[in-house]
Amino acid sequence: MTSFLRDVRYTLRIFAKNPGVTCIMVFSLALAIGANTAIFSVVYGVLLRPLPYPRPDQIVSVNEVSAKGTLMNFADPNFDDARSLNHTLQGLAEYASVVESVSGTSEPARALVAFVSKDFFHVMGVHPVIGRDFSAEEQKAGATPVLLVSDNYWRQSLGASADLSRFRLRIGDRVFSVVGVMPPGFHFPSASDIWYPRELEEVYPSRTAHNWRAVGRLRDAVSVDQARADLSGIGKGIAGVHGKESPYMLHDIALAPLQETMTRDVRPALILLLGAVGFLLLVACANVANLLLSQASARERELAVRAALGAARRTLVLQFLTEALVLSLLGGLLGVFAAVWGVQGLLALAPNDLPRLESVAVNLPVLLFALGVCVAVAAGLGIFAAMHAASGDLRGALVEGGRSQAGSRGSQKIGRAIVAAQVAVTLTLLVGAGLLGRSLYRVLSVDPGFTTERVLTMSLDMPGTEGPAAKALRSAQFSELFARLRAVPGVTEVGAANEIPLNGGLSDGMFFEANPQEQPKTFDDFDRISKDKSRTGDADFCAATDGYFRALGIRLIRGRLFDERDGINAPHVALITESLARIKWPSQDPIGRMIEFGNMDGDLRLLTIVGIVSDVHEEALESRVRPTVYVNLLQRPRGTLTVVMRANSEAQTVFSAARAILHEIAPEVPPRFRTFSQVYAASVGSRRFNTLLVGAFAVTALLVALAGIYGVMSYTVTRRTREIGVRMALGAQSRDVLLLVLRQGLVTALIGVAIGLVGAFALTRTMQSLLFGIQPTDPLTFFGVAAMLTFIAIVASYIPAQRATHVDPIVALRYE
Repeated sequence: MTSFLRDVRYTLRIFAKNPGVTCIMVFSLALAIGANTAIFSVVYGVLLRPLPYPRPDQIVSVNEVSAKGTLMNFADPNFDDARSLNHTLQGLAEYASVVESVSGTSEPARALVAFVSKDFFHVMGVHPVIGRDFSAEEQKAGATPVLLVSDNYWRQSLGASADLSRFRLRIGDRVFSVVGVMPPGFHFPSASDIWYPRELEEVYPSRTAHNWRAVGRLRDAVSVDQARADLSGIGKGIAGVHGKESPYMLHDIALAPLQETMTRDVRPALILLLGAVGFLLLVACANVANLLLSQASARERELAVRAALGAARRTLVLQFLTEALVLSLLGGLLGVFAAVWGVQGLLALAPNDLPRLESVAVNLPVLLFALGVCVAVAAGLGIFAAMHAASGDLRGALVEGGRSQAGSRGSQKIGRAIVAAQVAVTLTLLVGAGLLGRSLYRVLSVDPGFTTERVLTMSLDMPGTEGPAAKALRSAQFSELFARLRAVPGVTEVGAANEIPLNGGLSDGMFFEANPQEQPKTFDDFDRISKDKSRTGDADFCAATDGYFRALGIRLIRGRLFDERDGINAPHVALITESLARIKWPSQDPIGRMIEFGNMDGDLRLLTIVGIVSDVHEEALESRVRPTVYVNLLQRPRGTLTVVMRANSEAQTVFSAARAILHEIAPEVPPRFRTFSQVYAASVGSRRFNTLLVGAFAVTALLVALAGIYGVMSYTVTRRTREIGVRMALGAQSRDVLLLVLRQGLVTALIGVAIGLVGAFALTRTMQSLLFGIQPTDPLTFFGVAAMLTFIAIVASYIPAQRATHVDPIVALRYE
């Protein structure tokens, strides 16, 4: 320990003698270690940190599987069979969550409300910390409505009152009693704040009505593979008994760990980011290695003196390891402080759909990761410097008295090899960033099928509408709301739809072409008639008003939009998109035809097609347009809708007026206001986040690599001063010296570019799922990045080369 402390003190003196170089090395490592720590904190919090539930490895997500292999939610009869027939699960529960308007507190608010079936809290292993759970009598159809609230909701909306019995919350047309408060931090599913029994909701007998997600808990000593085989057998049995004719009928049942399911969509992007900062760390370490190499070469005489005085090679090696450890720990300490700030920035930039953000923090596992990185960096750098410095003839260096350039040729070759490696890694990062950037550009270049400028939105969650009378009142309420909003100064058009584009997508289902004599009376009739596949089709379903199409600039291709003829008691009408007309009626006129699509909203009245509108990218810009059926929102009113307003006025002015109008018409409904530009930006948030971070890491690596090129070329010029002087004394011109040095820098850069192209060609194939519109081997990106990096490398070599042309041969020779 005494020897180690002595080495540490000596290391600090060495660093103090070269503060500039020391600061550069510490800063380089701090930057790379900080970036790695920050990204790992996100990766750990989202992908690796166990779910905060008892035995989280036992909790699994269960889904139906369609004939195409896609995952679907459960239909009620299929869920009942899966729950009763399995032998590998302790429990299986249904759940769903929607945003609802909740009143009964100081003011109405929007909250995410989850409907959960019996066994849900048993499966999750979580129970109320205040109050009680649902009783068996409360988990039956027609039971007295009760609910549980989250700890946050209890504190913020209920004032953290211990007396829950005095609260009555209205959701839709029900009034609920609050019976319990869940533990702090529990918000599953998604960000739910309220839970009530799923059994209060309607049960749908159709095996193709996929409304519910399912979560289960494995029995003790049962593996995921065993449970998967058990549930798969049940699914195939259901499909065998009830047929596979419908594309919406299950063909199998899939099972996966819940944590894996929650993070499946973001896993590739986070792994990419972790790999990107890993490359940045390699570039930074290479830069520090080059600086240590130059320092070791300058210390050859010192090492020779120490060896002559009896220092063993082991002692010299330990000295270099100590120096690398101190350097790495200093960089790591600063890097951790930078990571704390960096994580806050990442959370601010992160898209809203990134799961488990509440688990992201610089905690003990993250600090242990940072420490491990520091130790690995110290070991690598220390061994590299020690092997180089202690491998030569130390006594020979002392005999030569420091005049010779003993070992300099080898040092220069190693330095250039390190720079070539830096260039290769940097090129790989730049190619990845270029591919992501070009993908983002391609996505933003997609015509969404609508306009976003000067469009404002107001999302509403109205109480449910059951029965013809309630629907008529709701339709009249909507008409009044839209009319008064059109009167707001600056508002030129008002419409509404149950879902707007780029906000999650529409529900899809199967419709069939019908005639008036085939009006279904029940869903059994629907299922029977729809077995004729020549008359069926698949499409998304949306309820909208005529103003919705005008406000968003969705073009009318043929026919007409909804108008005043389409009252709630008039024959129900529909619009279809041109893609649906092309697919279902390729050489026919669909206008005037009748379709049945009542399985989407429970209304079995036939729909007459009155118009064709242009296609819209509903789910995402990079997703293909889907055929869509639009029904009239005023004929089939929905509880959840978004009002769209085209306005020439300031957004806040319109929002204030709309809020006042809504408060007069429906005071219990809290609105959510956004501009459509915000909706559009959020839809590409994940792609922009990935591009921004990878681009930032690539640019940082480029700057570090350029500093490495400049440093090596400067070091080379300094070490070759005598040689350059001799050449110029023998008649070499400045141009010859310039080309000599530039050629060396260019060869080094080209070797790095060649290696980097091969590496990028191999590695970017793993990015396929993150790209849009281009291939991972896009030649334009590869060529552009290679050319840019080569040019910048030449510029970085030019300054030392220019300095070499000013060497005075007399002074150089006299100095030697």
